[in-house]
Amino acid sequence: MPTPSSSWRRRVVWTGLGGLVLAGLLLAYVALTQFRAPQAASTPRNTPTVPAMEAVQRGAYLARIGNCALCHTAPGGASYAGGKGIPTPFGTVYTSNLTPHPDAGLGRWSAEDFWQAMHNGRSRDGHLLYPAFPYTSFTQLAREDSDALLAFLQTLPAADQPNQPHALRWPYSSQWALAVWRAVNFAPAEPVAQAPAQTEPLLRGAYLVNGLGHCNECHGARNVWGAPDLRQTLSGATLPQSLWYAPSLRAANEGSVAGWTLDDTVALLTTGANRHATTSGPMAEVVHHSTQYLQAADAEALARYLAQLPETPRAAATPYNTVAANLTLGARLYEAQCAQCHGKQGEGQADAYPALAGNRAVQMTPSNNLVLTVLQGGYGPATQGRPQPHGMPPFVLTLSDAELASVLSYIRNAWGNQAPALSEFDINKFRNLQAP
Repeated sequence: MPTPSSSWRRRVVWTGLGGLVLAGLLLAYVALTQFRAPQAASTPRNTPTVPAMEAVQRGAYLARIGNCALCHTAPGGASYAGGKGIPTPFGTVYTSNLTPHPDAGLGRWSAEDFWQAMHNGRSRDGHLLYPAFPYTSFTQLAREDSDALLAFLQTLPAADQPNQPHALRWPYSSQWALAVWRAVNFAPAEPVAQAPAQTEPLLRGAYLVNGLGHCNECHGARNVWGAPDLRQTLSGATLPQSLWYAPSLRAANEGSVAGWTLDDTVALLTTGANRHATTSGPMAEVVHHSTQYLQAADAEALARYLAQLPETPRAAATPYNTVAANLTLGARLYEAQCAQCHGKQGEGQADAYPALAGNRAVQMTPSNNLVLTVLQGGYGPATQGRPQPHGMPPFVLTLSDAELASVLSYIRNAWGNQAPALSEFDINKFRNLQAP
């Protein structure tokens, strides 16, 4: 007759064996789904030795809208030659060389190789790519656009700049860890041969926002794995390893454009400013390098798609409730430092300085962008429509933490504005942790 202790040991043994079998099955699943040879695309094509001019021109346009050069050009480096560090919570990922150099770049890549990278996140030699390269969005790219992008890249001057190894902490540097991440968080989109036409504005807009423009990579929340949370697309997020906040494109008190005219939205995307808002920080870079070059039909398609996104409820405003002395100090500082440009009643100056009364960016919670803009200075993008935008000087050396907290709290609650007041600690946190 078995004793209680022997029965307990058998249960432990069988539980352990069951756990090992389950772990083995999970590893087999990851190996089969992530390390198998990539399948051929549904519409395989051969890239011509001399790409057709039409494909090259379309590829050049798509590269601008996808903002490829911004990430794939290191400061002071050759265009598209890679080497720019992308900070992530797991370490630094360095962008790759996209020029047609035969050894350092894409010179030996076929259209199929490039498609596998864009659609499936696999390199030419089969190794898995890190999602700092946003194939989680680019997987929606049509095959013809992938081929056009490569056709354009093949016309660039070849740069002999070898790719720099990533600086990721273990185990994130392991292909097995990346394979597990992909098994949980990534599924390639259904391949499509052609992109939606400009005559189908909502479909075209969705394609630009969710695929080529990869807007959700910044404006979407992420899960505990650092992957896009598909339940909260375009719902706003603080940029990884940064202090800047990409506002929700669904919230009426953040970045929703549902109440704007199409012309207003197009103006913001193509010039960096309209009568409601101006762009600064990382979004100013996006406008400068990318969206100002949108073709008119694409700009309207993008605006139409953003306007029909379901809105999230507006959060209840928190009234200004600090002591009168701070209100008095804030008003006095505003008069001395801000009113000359932004107006005594926060009305701003058309085509020059934005109004602060009713300004969503001023009242937004979190207040990251407001504080960073005042500390670092506010500079809009130089665009074809606004080649010499007005700017605001930095106040990081001009005003103390207490003064900045007072004046920003005043602005956030004057002229009908309502938002939580800021403290010295709020300002000091940003002053000490400013990200580039």
